[in-house]
Amino acid sequence: MRADTTARLLITCPDRPGIVAAVSSFLFHHGANITALDQHSTDPEGGLFFMRLEFQTPHLDVPREVLEKAFAETVAARFQMDWRIAYATDLKKVAILVSRYDHALLELLWRHSNRELPCEITQVVSNHPDLRAEVERFGIPFHHVPVEKGRKEEAEARMLEILAGNDLLVLARYMQILSPSFVAHYPNRIINIHHSFLPAFVGANPYRQAYQRGVKIIGATAHYVTEELDQGPIIEQDVVRVSHRHDVADLVRLGRDLERTVLARAVQWHLEDRIIVHGNKTVVFS
Repeated sequence: MRADTTARLLITCPDRPGIVAAVSSFLFHHGANITALDQHSTDPEGGLFFMRLEFQTPHLDVPREVLEKAFAETVAARFQMDWRIAYATDLKKVAILVSRYDHALLELLWRHSNRELPCEITQVVSNHPDLRAEVERFGIPFHHVPVEKGRKEEAEARMLEILAGNDLLVLARYMQILSPSFVAHYPNRIINIHHSFLPAFVGANPYRQAYQRGVKIIGATAHYVTEELDQGPIIEQDVVRVSHRHDVADLVRLGRDLERTVLARAVQWHLEDRIIVHGNKTVVFS
């Protein structure tokens, strides 16, 4: 398989017999070679059907636009599909938002520099100037947009100008709550890393909250951002065991390792079109 010839088809629709056959037959008759297929049904009788399919495009008999129009008319309409096709050659444009903590940011920049994240990182935006040198070392533009008390709306307006044209925003420990009007510009296209195993310990200082409760595991959660704080669809989570011997600083140190890897996995899966959002849940074909 070649990444530059791969296309991905994502489908959500009511479950019924014949869906896979109809999709496969359509692609076969247009010269596509299916190289991966994952599916999930919530219930075989009256449930919802989810599918992610990868196919190769070198021998397609029609251009992209014609293929998509034909699929919409002959397959998607018949099965009442919510669907989209993404092409691996169309690299998504990604911006990273960060404050002062650098661990999650540097993990993303390092993986991108090693070609592990298939995207174009267009810029890093921060409400503090501290990380400029580290970001620019990777050849990525850095923008400092301070969020002053009583002037948040002005700061977000400036950020929206800077971020225009991006396909995905990643909050790599950006310690500001985004307004509903800002979030509305990027529905299911803002990924946040929260330093707890949601839905436990939402909001500020989750490691201190965890320490005070005497938990035996701590975690990190990557989720899409919605208007409600830390309540968006969860993409990925991981945990590590702790004990009474660990203090808050220990929990923070252990948690940062989780934050790095959990966020990186979530971003990669989004870039590879492995996630279907349904309501406040996700189906992740990882």
